[in-house]
Amino acid sequence: METKKAADSLVIMTELVLPNDTNTFGNLMGGRLMYWMDIAAALAAMKHCGAPVVTASVDNISFEAPIKIGNVVHIEAKVSRAFNTSMEVHLGVYQYKYKSNEAYYTFVALDPNGKPRSVPAMTPETDGEKKLFDGALRRRQVRLILGGKMKPDDATELKALFNQE
Repeated sequence: METKKAADSLVIMTELVLPNDTNTFGNLMGGRLMYWMDIAAALAAMKHCGAPVVTASVDNISFEAPIKIGNVVHIEAKVSRAFNTSMEVHLGVYQYKYKSNEAYYTFVALDPNGKPRSVPAMTPETDGEKKLFDGALRRRQVRLILGGKMKPDDATELKALFNQE
């Protein structure tokens, strides 16, 4: 299976915030934004692996600034790291060139029978891509521990952060 570049999975989705997307304060509802982010992230994951995907986890969504009715929202998604059958996708949400939100979604690729299948490796190129790639293993270990799929003692990347001898 060939290795792919992070840039190969880039998806930029643009949405206009309409009245039915907002709360009583005229701000974009968080759930609507998460819906849009899930779509953009799934498209990026599908571009990377060339197969259907399902959302496995959503974590670290930060809401840094409100998005108002009438604003144009740009969601940028691209694979930050590929593992065996899963991919972490980093998302940035922007309005008027200001970052509003950031998140990490994880997707699992599926074969025609709906079972997990292998995905291509991913090679980061830019400094930003390398930073996301390096952090992805630690974020994955946190997700696995919180999901009860990994024992904390087995999280070698996380332990290395704290055992600096």
